Amino acid sequence: MQIKNTAAKRKAGNASALKIGIVVSNYYADTITGKLLLGAQAVLKEWKVSPKNITVVHVPGCFEIPYGCITLLEREKFDALITLGCIVGGETDHDKYIAFAVSQGIMDLMRDYKVPIAFGILTVDNLTQAEARSTGENNKGIEAAVAALEAAFSKK
Repeated sequence: MQIKNTAAKRKAGNASALKIGIVVSNYYADTITGKLLLGAQAVLKEWKVSPKNITVVHVPGCFEIPYGCITLLEREKFDALITLGCIVGGETDHDKYIAFAVSQGIMDLMRDYKVPIAFGILTVDNLTQAEARSTGENNKGIEAAVAALEAAFSKK
């Protein structure tokens, strides 16, 4: 994947020593979250993160993302985590409850484990919006990976 996103290019450097975890939701994997993952992985490659220092965990949906993060954080030491998912609105407020719970869970984990966790979870009204935010220069997986790397470097 060619990275054209200016945020991804602005500080690309040698992050080969960093250990990065990615937690990605399998919900919408074929249409949305798989593209977010490709964007994040392209940034990690651009920043020279060693493939052996990247661990990817798949979870069923966004609600399970904090649990996936705990699984990684309790397994080994990471410099940063990247979370990727997609929550689509509907006829009820279900999406708002899920988004709040997931974001609060991630915030609690950052506080408790002192590890930056980038929020690459789309919260959209429809799949058209999700598609627009998971492709090309607007791929939020790219932005989440850059945020995670910048946060990891700021810790050092």
